[in-house]
Amino acid sequence: MEQLSRRPTKEEREIIEDLIKKSDVNFSEDYLNKILVCSMSDGEMGSLRIYPKGKANNYTFGREISSIQFRDQDDVDVIVSLYIDTSGDLFELDVWKTDYSPLIQFPALR
Repeated sequence: MEQLSRRPTKEEREIIEDLIKKSDVNFSEDYLNKILVCSMSDGEMGSLRIYPKGKANNYTFGREISSIQFRDQDDVDVIVSLYIDTSGDLFELDVWKTDYSPLIQFPALR
């Protein structure tokens, strides 16, 4: 079950910012100040639905714009992908830990 929408944590915001920088998509400087996120039911791997403020919850998946792969602190591979909707707004941060265990920590990319 998804949790109520909330502001992204500092760690979540940083991974989203870093994935945006790696992408070919441009967002306004204050774009991330306008988003809300909601944790997804993924076994605590860290996936988020992303809701641009004021946007209805019925928007449609578009495409992947960026991804990274890293090893979590327990040496398990993790793939994180950032998706946009068909209008070009952020849609989802997908986190897949290859053994389906909970994510321990996002990598320090900065």
